[in-house]
Amino acid sequence: MSSRPLDGVRVLEVAMYGFVPSAGAVLAEWGAEVIKVEHAVSGDPQRGLRQVGTMRVEGEPNPNVWHGNRGKRSIGLDIANPAGKEILLELARRADVFLTSFLPKVRTRLGIDVDDIRAVNPKIIYARGSALGPRGAESSKGGFDMTAFWSRGSTAASLTPPGSPGVVPPPGPAYGDTISGTNLAGGIAAALFRRERTGEPSIVDVSLLGSGVWAMGHGIALSAWVNKPFEGLPLGAHGAVTNPLSGTYRTKDDRFVSLVMLQPARFWADVCHHIGRSDLADDPRFLADELTPQATAEAVAALAEAFAQRTLPEWTERLATLSGPWAPVQDSLQVSADPQVLANEYVIDVDGMKLAANPVQFDVTAPEPRPAPEFAAQTEEILLELGMDWDRIGELKSVGAVT
Repeated sequence: MSSRPLDGVRVLEVAMYGFVPSAGAVLAEWGAEVIKVEHAVSGDPQRGLRQVGTMRVEGEPNPNVWHGNRGKRSIGLDIANPAGKEILLELARRADVFLTSFLPKVRTRLGIDVDDIRAVNPKIIYARGSALGPRGAESSKGGFDMTAFWSRGSTAASLTPPGSPGVVPPPGPAYGDTISGTNLAGGIAAALFRRERTGEPSIVDVSLLGSGVWAMGHGIALSAWVNKPFEGLPLGAHGAVTNPLSGTYRTKDDRFVSLVMLQPARFWADVCHHIGRSDLADDPRFLADELTPQATAEAVAALAEAFAQRTLPEWTERLATLSGPWAPVQDSLQVSADPQVLANEYVIDVDGMKLAANPVQFDVTAPEPRPAPEFAAQTEEILLELGMDWDRIGELKSVGAVT
């Protein structure tokens, strides 16, 4: 049984930076053949991204490129050049999906909007990733993860504690981009299914703003219902005012253990036995699913004192038989060595680079991430597949249509 359900699907990607290319990366891991169209001179600007926060990448390969472009083939193409545009349309004629991040005015100017591509391939699925959605007064505006997803979608405000001097930034690069790209890949897969069933192609739209709203959807619904915004808790505050078993606790080695047991009465005794406080297991103050704030504070203090007595490795061994959900709080380096992450191949070594695989697995089989292409590395290969000979390829290079 194949674990690559999109084998045979052809995707033509005309996109830059992190969001839409990450959708192409997911589709590639699901089995699609993805051709990445890059500007014939400058390529995808993402290739120039070297400094991210305090981290700087020198030389090649560049993980800033590999994350969202693994498994693709790259062609350097000037689609503003008539000869380059002809190649693009020929590729579109053979594709199942046209995937783009270009803004409406640019798509119109370059002649790659829906009607232009459908003129050569009426059955193609046209997928667009945008900052703010395809409708409304701001539909033509651009944006990035930090602006449209993180800030405008309400995650930033919801995480920032009251009185903070600034706003909590995203936890890592391309955070909202990657989530939004996975949403877009899922939408494309649904459109392929619809076309298979009905013969009708779709226009698929996903925006950073829409994905940010969806990611905060539960909180947005609650906020609208009670007419109150979510506010970040003060740093170091326990997670729940009526549940001591829903929050984080510091360990002896200054790591943290995260507990989320939404039925505390069910798990209280077991937790007490595991942390060496069996004396509290039958304490009537703590045997309800919703404690008073005072009882919660007392229970939290007792648990905090207990967890501070041992290191995280000691707690990991000791809590292995705990019946309720818990987890170590890990950073982005620690997670790539997590035995459970590795057992499920959520992080995979690809030619010496550790890449997070997309989270969807088919037939209990991990995706097989492949390296990202070097800029325009497959231009000649792709043109030969279109039936061009070397003389024609030379001519196209001489006029700057391809790289």
